[in-house]
Amino acid sequence: MADLKPGKEERILRIMKRVLTDIAKDTYTRPGYRHPLSDDTVKGIRDCLSLITAREAELAQAGGRPMNMRPRFVDEPQTSVVVNLDPSGRKGKKSDDS
Repeated sequence: MADLKPGKEERILRIMKRVLTDIAKDTYTRPGYRHPLSDDTVKGIRDCLSLITAREAELAQAGGRPMNMRPRFVDEPQTSVVVNLDPSGRKGKKSDDS
């Protein structure tokens, strides 16, 4: 059975990700205003978050843990329903013989 307790590296990655996303939230500016961080810094933050996510996926795979763990509401349905948005024979469909 896989060990579900996160290791030190996973905890470090989680904290780093949280700090970087907090920086992004704290420095958010409305469209049309100049961002307080340089473009290179913003790109660096994005690159760091991408590397963190990739390493988290590697660690989860190596540990045999799924990466699809998402927060869910208590009353959220556990199954999904597929709705066909293009049913055959709908009204207003043009024919090819015109």
